[in-house]
Amino acid sequence: MHLALVTDAWAPQVNGVVRTLQRTKLELERLGHLVDVISPDQFFTVPCPTYPEIRLALWPAANLGKRLDALMPDAIHIATEGPLGRAARAWCLKRRLPFTTAYHTRFPEYVAARWAIPLAWTYAIVRRFHAPAARVMVATQSIENELIQRGFTNISRWTRGVDLELFRPDERADLDLPRPIHLYVGRVAVEKNIGAFLALKLPGSKVVIGDGPQLAALKTHHPDVHFLGAKHGADLARHVAAGDVFVFPSLTDTFGLVMLEALACGLPVAAFPVAGPQDVVREGEVGALDWDLTKAVERAIALPRAACRLYAQNFSWEAATRQFLANLAPVAADYR
Repeated sequence: MHLALVTDAWAPQVNGVVRTLQRTKLELERLGHLVDVISPDQFFTVPCPTYPEIRLALWPAANLGKRLDALMPDAIHIATEGPLGRAARAWCLKRRLPFTTAYHTRFPEYVAARWAIPLAWTYAIVRRFHAPAARVMVATQSIENELIQRGFTNISRWTRGVDLELFRPDERADLDLPRPIHLYVGRVAVEKNIGAFLALKLPGSKVVIGDGPQLAALKTHHPDVHFLGAKHGADLARHVAAGDVFVFPSLTDTFGLVMLEALACGLPVAAFPVAGPQDVVREGEVGALDWDLTKAVERAIALPRAACRLYAQNFSWEAATRQFLANLAPVAADYR
């Protein structure tokens, strides 16, 4: 199959969406499929307001249409609701071609965290974006239930995997810090609710790995926290494995890929009982969920690391990619 993957989230951005798409592309190619990515680096871009690390394509419709016309793909997947996603959607609708989408990000909640815009307004916009899709792919049952309640249709499952060769418990960075080490990995941004973690009164050390627009402010307000910046690949995996418990304070993630990576490194997870953690974390076995995050940390840190690694082995990128592949909507042969 020849797939056109249209996404506003791609390298050099570093986040769960990009890692998911990059790994899915790799797995599809390993299975013998051809994947062409249409991403912001191929267009003139401007910085995203309040998040300059993200670049948004400016007036991409004409250029994007020419690219899709030239590719003549067997299927079109629109990964994001940004400028490229909207332009690809319009192109498909104009030609009456089927396409699939994915709900990676709780965009209405992200907007609400920055501006006082009612959730109902932004959900109406997002729902309208996804409505014509042959399939709207979501990672978990909890997110599917939420979207159905908000009027979304044509929902199908696309789970996630973890690189068990990269994320492993036996190769650890030498962190010369008081134990236990409470670890957070991810974007340092307001929608990640990191302040809920940093405000906890915990023994040992708190470590934050990642970059983002809140980094400078949080460093100023929390001088006791160890901010290690962004890390990648094997260096990231070794630093994750060096922790004792993974704290995931987000209330807005649709999955939370970093939780799987932490579990693969043998770290139990402490989180709030919301969509994402509820689907990933098995309470009392590999982590703890509680609205009192301190209690969640205390219960999670007592769990055995070996059980976390064993549980993570259930999440295969190949299985996730085959699920993605089964959801795609073929473009009619006469068009191609």
